[in-house]
Amino acid sequence: MPVQALTLTLPPSLAKELGEASEEFVLELLERGLRELKIERALKRYAQGEISFGAAAHQAGVSQDELARYAYARGIEPPFSDETLKEELA
Repeated sequence: MPVQALTLTLPPSLAKELGEASEEFVLELLERGLRELKIERALKRYAQGEISFGAAAHQAGVSQDELARYAYARGIEPPFSDETLKEELA
């Protein structure tokens, strides 16, 4: 997998903390943070009625089932499919 260098300007306290971390840790932090941010933004747009639940899942880069778990955890009621209803009643 090709890599690309990225230069960031950070507040001194954050730069110190990240400067002491391993490259692997920083990469994982960025990947997780980006994923969570995409999910949060997609759920916000869904909750505001701007996009459908399917479009929110696509925007977040996750399945609708996975997005539904995040939605429930944040008090957002996702739409029910027949399959989801069967799973919930089982």
